Parts: sequence; C-alpha cells; structure tokens
Amino acid sequence: MSDFRRYAVYYAPRRGDFAEAAAEWLGWDVASGKAVAQPDLPGLPRALHELTVAPRKYGFHGTIKAPFRLAQGATEGQLQTAAAGLARRLAPARMPGLKLAHLGGFLALVPDGDEAGLMTLAAEVVRGLDAFRAPLTPEERARRKPEALSPRKRELLDQWGYPHVMELFRFHLTLSDDLPEDQIIPVAKVAADWFAPVIPAPFVVEDLCLFGEDFQGRFHLIGRHALTG
Repeated sequence: MSDFRRYAVYYAPRRGDFAEAAAEWLGWDVASGKAVAQPDLPGLPRALHELTVAPRKYGFHGTIKAPFRLAQGATEGQLQTAAAGLARRLAPARMPGLKLAHLGGFLALVPDGDEAGLMTLAAEVVRGLDAFRAPLTPEERARRKPEALSPRKRELLDQWGYPHVMELFRFHLTLSDDLPEDQIIPVAKVAADWFAPVIPAPFVVEDLCLFGEDFQGRFHLIGRHALTG
C-alpha cells in the first residue's frame, strides 16, 4: 500500500532563501515534511497561523497537475519515472518575476510577465501524465460544483479531472486563506515586506516536483526532476 492517497505535480522552489521564507510563512516545509515555526509579524490582523490554515497542508507550491488518485495498476515508481522522462523533454519556463495579487478572497504570488512558456509546460504535463490519473468518482466531481462552472470548465473537468487547465490554467502560489475584505490590505502589506527580499528575478520554473498527500491531508515533496529539454 502506498504511503500517499493522492499525487500532484507542482512547482516548488529549490532550497534557498525563497523556499525557507515561504515555509516559515505557511508553517510547513514540504521537503522535510515537518512543521515550521511561523514568525510573529507586526501589522497582521490575526496570528499568521490563523491566516494560513488551508494552504499550510499543501505547503508552498504552484499547481502544474492538480492532485489525483493513481489509476488502477499504476505505481508511484512508474509515476516518478514518467515525470522524470517528461522533465528531460520539456524546457524550463522563465518569467521576469513574481508579484503579489488578490485572487478572489485570498492572496497569492503570481507571474509578472509573459506566461506563454509556463502555459505550454503545464499543458504538456497534464497531457503527459494523465494516464496515471484515476477517473473522478461521482463524489469527487460533485465537490468541484460542476453546476456552477462554465461549459468549458465542465468539459475540462470531465476530460482532465480539473477545470483550471489548458487555456484556463492560471499559475499562482497561495499565501493565505480567504480573507475578510478589511484584512486583505494589511495582510498584503506584511506579505509584500516578508517576500520582497527573497523573490527570485527572473522567476524560473526549473523542475517538475512530484508531491504526495499523506493520509492526514499533508503534502510532501517526494521527487524533484529538473527540466532539461
């Protein structure tokens, strides 16, 4: 039996100041699989651990292929091999940098600049690894609230198991839970100050990172494959 109930392909920064600052902000280090003490930052409307409950279980990441259960007969080892093969064929995606954005109710870092290369990369990974994805169960599909999706998003959900793919893919690095309107600006100011010294410029997606979700719902980095195509 696998140690993980679902798998995903994410961007995660390599070891360094950016990765360490992000792990401290969210309180979870995906590489070590351990909780990290979160700083007490002045200016926040609430303690940081109360503002980051949802993204903490995933760790700092940008989704490339959303979490999925393994197809019947597929193994984690086969998935690792396939991800490594894709990474050898695909090129890194390079953008000038990242910027802070308010997406619906939450804060995230998003690419600053042309995302065409990243869009192409994500589409290739979604297609290239889809044979490893078990079909959605009726319950999994219902959790996506298909009745509230556009026809195109429903089509993508049914074809790829996730509605935000292909031309509707939007890369982001989540930093907070959904926030009340009066807390968005103060949290954004603190986040901007925290990340400004460490955000890489240029920002490069240089690996395919395979993550596993344990049975407590926490995500762990279990494979890093450099993009060398």
